[in-house]
Amino acid sequence: MASVKPQCITVLGSTGSIGVNTLDVIARHRDRFDVFALTANTQVEKMLAQCEQFKPVYAVMQDPTAASVLEKELKKSGSATQVLSGLADLEAVAADTKVDTVMAAIVGAAGLLPTLAAVKAGKKVLLANKESLVMAGSLFMAAVRDANAVLLPIDSEHNAMFQCLPTGYNAGLPMASVRKLLLTGSGGPFRQWSLQQIQQATPAQACNHPNWSMGQKISVDSATLMNKGLELIEACWLFDVTPESIDVLIHPQSIIHSMVEYDDGSVLAQMGNPDMRTPIAHALAWPNRVESGVDSLSLLDVARLDFEPAKHDAFPCLGLSMSAAKQGMGMPTVLNAANEVAVAAFLRSEIGFTDIARIIEHTMQSINTWEPDSIESVLELDVAARKIALEQYTVNQTHA
Repeated sequence: MASVKPQCITVLGSTGSIGVNTLDVIARHRDRFDVFALTANTQVEKMLAQCEQFKPVYAVMQDPTAASVLEKELKKSGSATQVLSGLADLEAVAADTKVDTVMAAIVGAAGLLPTLAAVKAGKKVLLANKESLVMAGSLFMAAVRDANAVLLPIDSEHNAMFQCLPTGYNAGLPMASVRKLLLTGSGGPFRQWSLQQIQQATPAQACNHPNWSMGQKISVDSATLMNKGLELIEACWLFDVTPESIDVLIHPQSIIHSMVEYDDGSVLAQMGNPDMRTPIAHALAWPNRVESGVDSLSLLDVARLDFEPAKHDAFPCLGLSMSAAKQGMGMPTVLNAANEVAVAAFLRSEIGFTDIARIIEHTMQSINTWEPDSIESVLELDVAARKIALEQYTVNQTHA
């Protein structure tokens, strides 16, 4: 039997949590996957170790100083990996003709342009950067269709829905007989906290997620439930549904990753241990399956599965996200931009936990939005929203 040509892969954001887990899966199947390029922002030490193990053709550091340090270290070790830097090179390694698959795992708005470059080049894109769809959903999905790219969701919730939905939905077929998408979330570290406790929450506490090991930004988003809100917006674009077609359920065990309810009353759920290697392996091998390194799920050990509604009074970011999804007109772009500014300020201990929602709400109420008709227009709106959010938290500091 003839051997199958390995997939050639670029990992955007290889030193982050998703990137590290992606490389863990790839390491288990070196006969199936070749690493073409790895990219990161500033983490030279991690990137150096990854380059020595996977020997990519290119390593791209967004930060030029970090790129210079990495280049020197790789030369010392005798590595043939070529070091590049900057946005243009990120886009280039995502769109290169030798690349089959791109893992889009750069966190936040910074991931939009490199991910879009992969889409426009018609790649198989594994989407872990939900902000691409939150910021530019209509333009992004149009680019997917125009380039005949394959878009596979990596967030555990969207990957679960993908597995439970009818085959072919992402080829433009209508989702006949689907009644509801049920988006689950753990509730984060403050699920059982009082409002008074939540007001005093620290960055360390917000980043101490009970079930998942994630980066700081997404951990804070999970604590505010903004992550659920961003996922709701992403699901609307991925599956071509309205916000009203999605219910959010808090499921503290994180065993059922999401569900799909059909018109006949059937509810299909995708279950598994809370480990990102499951959706990563699923998407890397799709439409086939490969071993991921994840332990088998023991329902006897889990023993029970609990569900409860989200507390909108304690976690207003979820309501703000739903409002942005319903408003459209660039409001999800504004929501995302204000959230990134506020979360960064919180992680620097410059504002309190509950100030995050306050800054987002103020920004949404203060800006004149428009429906972006180009990526340049999206980025313009993003900059305008960040300016308002930054001014607001600066005011908060002044009066603190």
